[in-house]
Order: sequence, then structure tokens, then C-alpha cells
Amino acid sequence: MTTDVLILGAGSAGCILANRLSADPARRVTLVEAGGFPTDPDIFDPAMWPMIQRRPYDWDYRTVPQPGTAGRVHHWARGRMVGGSSGLHAMFHLRGHPADFDRWGVMSGDAGWSYDALLPHFRATEGYATETPLHGARGEMPVMIPEAETHPLVRSYIEGWQELGLPRLPDHNGREVIGAAPNALMIRDGRRVTTGEAFLRPVLDRPNLTVITGAEVHRLRIAAGRVTGVEIRTPGGDTVLAAGQVILSMGTIGDPLLLMRSGVGNPGVLAAAGVPCRVERRALGRNLHDHMLGAGVVCRARKPVAPSRLQHSESLAYQSSRGLDVHTGAPDIVVGCVVAPSVSECFPMPAPGETFTLLFGVTHPTSRGELTITGPDLADAPRIDPRYLSTDHDRTAFRAALDRARMVAGTRAMRDWNGGEILPGPGMRDLDAFIQRAAITHHHPVATCAMGASDDAVVRPDLSLRGLDNVSVVDASVIPAIPCGPIHAAVMAIAQKFAAGQG
Repeated sequence: MTTDVLILGAGSAGCILANRLSADPARRVTLVEAGGFPTDPDIFDPAMWPMIQRRPYDWDYRTVPQPGTAGRVHHWARGRMVGGSSGLHAMFHLRGHPADFDRWGVMSGDAGWSYDALLPHFRATEGYATETPLHGARGEMPVMIPEAETHPLVRSYIEGWQELGLPRLPDHNGREVIGAAPNALMIRDGRRVTTGEAFLRPVLDRPNLTVITGAEVHRLRIAAGRVTGVEIRTPGGDTVLAAGQVILSMGTIGDPLLLMRSGVGNPGVLAAAGVPCRVERRALGRNLHDHMLGAGVVCRARKPVAPSRLQHSESLAYQSSRGLDVHTGAPDIVVGCVVAPSVSECFPMPAPGETFTLLFGVTHPTSRGELTITGPDLADAPRIDPRYLSTDHDRTAFRAALDRARMVAGTRAMRDWNGGEILPGPGMRDLDAFIQRAAITHHHPVATCAMGASDDAVVRPDLSLRGLDNVSVVDASVIPAIPCGPIHAAVMAIAQKFAAGQG
């Protein structure tokens, strides 16, 4: 089978690419996905999101034991379905601070990645109720700003930050991010909206768009600096697809694994896995980083905590560790309010309705890890080593975030809710040891195919892969440095920008 454009991965980027690129009826587009269209009703129930991980539609990757988190192995949920991880995540829509993207412009050597240049692409995907210069209303992805649905506990939490001097923001998608606000959410009529539902399903009847589900991509066939075919494994047998243009949208884990299985990467890593090197790209799989949250400052509630009407984690407060009077610039720490108990596997789970949790984390971690293959086959598990909390910066910032979480818990605004701290507990003296055991992934891995101006970078600023003439990479793996918040809005903008450049 031959097509004009072959998109590998129907996740958050792939569904947008399929929509935008197939809008040209003269362009034949084929989209390949390992999973299927989601059918589990729990996926679409916003309150169920913490419970749907490790089901068959989750790749459920695992890290190697992490010295920085007390030797623990972390589960990395990644969506194996049409819509990808937008079917598993917490539905936040938060771009990041403008300085995050201006940094991308500097790192890539291309001002087209600056915040102001990306803003039209953010807006083109967004479906806010009201259009403003900073918010789009004509895009396919609904963005809800909760009002009446906000939990009374969360209202008190936001008031607590105001009491401490932190601004109250309408949402976190303005030019300033420091402050507390209800989380903007990708929810419509009480249901999660995935990129598959928003962008792909409405265009499935286009005659020039083919969607192949239940198909794992094994490797790329490479000759003379081009991909000449893509080996696909399906329940009905193996097949080879060919295309003039191949786009990798399999994510921060899937993209480098496919490239390494195909002979692209560090020659030493490939040789150890039994794969001949065809294209040397030593940076592939490196620069891996992720957001973490401490789970958490758990407080006993003075009165029953009713279930969330949204998705439990209803508000984030971004701030500077330099002081609560710093209201401009990029934040470096964050505290979130969860209307439920939330702890790592190291602690017993308190009863729901009797506690609430303040998560705390670092917005711009400096710890960097690496992902590699361990063998040439699909069944060979990857080696994922994010090297969590391996820098003094990250450990210091985590302590500051923990201090702020405890600070807001003690405000007058929270007095009617806070019946005393359960975790870490007033008797806990070794807070670093607590953080190591409490830290969990925020599910935002990036940068294994990071774009850059240098010839050493995996992809160019236009997202074409260095070393293969007809391959591009379009998803979170190209992000060179993580923005301060959840990455999904940025991934959608990346896909929108790339598609707009294809004519």
C-alpha cells in the first residue's frame, strides 16, 4: 500500500495531523494506530481518570529503579488508543509561560517557536466559550473554565493563596502564569474529549483519509537516506506501507524506540541491542525529562469532603520560590489541590471523603535521563531512566514547593477544612526522604527527539529528522525543554503549526 503521507501514531498530535493534512482532497493520508477507538465508558468519565491506568489501552511503561526516589520503579501511563494519552490524562489545558516558548525559539534558532509566533496555533485548536486575543473559540477542542462546578474546598484553597498574596487568575493561559486559578479542562457536557473525538472522528468519511487500527509499527526500511517502507504488524499478519512523507507521532517513548529498532541512533546503544546502525544520531533518546509531583501533603478534613464534580484535581497554583510577592515571570514551583486522598504506593491510601491532598512539584526540572532499546523486537521492553531528582536544583525546589503546600494549608481560608496534617506529618523531620517516597510522575515525558539548531539535534526546527530525507517527528518528543505546566496544549500547537506549514 502506498500513500502520500503516512502518520504513525493516532495520539494527540497524530489526530490533528490527520485532520489538517487530509483537508486537501488531493493528498492521500494514512494514519496508523496500535490501539483502537476507545469503547470503555470509564475513559470518558472525568472522575475515573486516576483509575483507568494499566488497562489494555495503556502501554504501561516502567522506569528502571530510581535512586532519587528511594529506588522505586515508576509506571508511565501512555495511551494505546485513538486519541493516545488524551484518553488517559487529567484533561488540563494549560500552555505554559511565554518565556517557556521563547526559550524554544532560542534553542531551535527559529523565532517561529516563540510564544507570540505559536499563539495563533494554540488558538486554532481551542474551543473556549468566548474568543479573546489570547483564547481561541473556533477550534475543535473544547476548553471549559469551571465556575459553578468548582468544589467548595477548592474555592477556599484559592482564597488561601490570595490571603498569602498570590494573585487569583481567571485561568493559566494568559501572559502571566503565577497565581491560583481553577484548572481549564478539556471537558464538554460532563465528558472527557480526546483528540480522537475532537479532530479525527468528524473527518473519518473523507475518501482520501485511511485509518488503520490494531497495527504496531515494527521498523522503518531505510535505503539511500530515505524511508522506503514501514513494516506494520497486525492481527492479520505483517505488511509494508510506503509513502512519500512519513511522520512519526508515536510520542516521547514510541518515536525513539521505532527509530532505534530501525537502526537510527547511538551506534553503541544499537550494537548492544543487536541492531545494525544505519543512521548515526547520538542524541536520540537523550535529554529525557518529566514533571514530578509530591503526593502529597494529606490533611484530615474537619467536615466531609464531597466528591469532585470534575476530575478531582481542580486547581493549580504556580509560583516563584523566591517569594509569594513575585508575580511576574516564569514560575519554578507549583501546588495543586485534589479533592480526594492522593499518595504514592509508599503510603496507605486514606479513606475518600475524610481527607484532601495538596500536591507539590517543580515546573522546570533540570534532571535529565535517557531511553534506549534492549533488543530489536517489539516485545523487547525499553530501558527508561529519567534520573529523577538527580540534581540539587530539583531537590531544593521540591523542598520549597512542599513548604508552600503546608503554608496554604495553614491559612485562615482553609481553617474550616484542615483538621490536621496526616502526611508528611508534624513529626516528620527528614523531608528529603519523604519527598523521595512521595514523588510521582505528572505524566509529561518530553525531549527524546528534541529539536535544535545544532547538527547534533535529532530534528531540525521544521521538525524534519536529520539523516532521513522524508521523515518528520511531530509530538512531545521534539520539545527541547519542558514548559511549566501540562504539555498537552503544547503538543496540539506543535501539530497545528507543522500542519499549517505543509500547505
